[in-house]
This record gives sequence, C-alpha cells and structure tokens, in this order.
Amino acid sequence: MVRYLKIGQIINTHGIKGEVKVYPLTDDPKRFDDLNFVFFKKGEEFEKVNVEGVKYFKNLVILKLEGINDMNTAEKLKNIFIYIDRENAVKLPEDTYFVADLIGMTVYDIDSNQKLGTIISVFSTGSNDVYEIKLENGKIILIPAIKDVVKEVDIENAIMKIKLLEGLI
Repeated sequence: MVRYLKIGQIINTHGIKGEVKVYPLTDDPKRFDDLNFVFFKKGEEFEKVNVEGVKYFKNLVILKLEGINDMNTAEKLKNIFIYIDRENAVKLPEDTYFVADLIGMTVYDIDSNQKLGTIISVFSTGSNDVYEIKLENGKIILIPAIKDVVKEVDIENAIMKIKLLEGLI
C-alpha cells in the first residue's frame, strides 16, 4: 500500500511573495483547506513543508508554503508534485479506493481463481470508473468498476477478484 498520495502539481508561481499555483489531482480541491502540511519528494525521501495559506483561483489552488518567501524560490518548485501522508488523506466511502492503491494490483477471475493480469490505469467516465488491465498475454482489456464485475478488493495484499461477464474479454 502506498504511504504517500499525490494530491497536486505545482505549475507556476503566483505573485512575488512565494505563493505557488497548484493543479489539484484530487476529486475535491477544497480538501486543501484542511491541510496543515504537505510533502515534497526528494529522491526516495519525503520532506514535510508547512502550509501557511490556501486560496483558490479558477480551477487552481494557490498555496503559501513555509520557507518559500519570494518568486525566485517558488520558481524552483515548478513541476514538483505535492503529496500527503495516508494518515491525513480524506476518508473514503465504503467500496471506493485511491487510484494509487489500484495501480499495480493483481487481478484474478473469481470463478477460476486464475490470474488475469495487472491494473495499469484507471479512467473516470462519470457514471463509473473503468480499470485498464494488462493481461498475462500482453493484451489490454477494460473492465467497468461496478458491483456486478468487481467482487473483492484487498488493498493490503494488492489483489482484486472480478467476475468476467460475457463479452468483457
């Protein structure tokens, strides 16, 4: 299970006092209001940075981060991803999952217990998500994330069991 979750990407500076524009990678950008700190990934380590202020502009989040007090320092953060630790992630409703936990999950046919492949991507279609699965033979299939198909999800062990409905493969 992933310990840190990607919630945004710094895309530019904002003003001259070190604020940064963040493109949110969450379903609810207002969740930034509840953040006291975020993390930057430095190599394999994660560095904690306190959040001093949050504003919104169109579809972007404007963050004021501790220690970033001028445009030149903020400029160096462009294209960096912002993370939160799992303890501070939003609580998900039952039967919903973070995309980061689904990517790489091994998928099995619930009837035969045969390994089908691995989830490589998740698409949101509006009515339901769709899981892109790379089969053992290299073929790609798309599976709707609906209760008739997805029967079991074990985040801890990175396993999903699905019911292959006629016509899915």
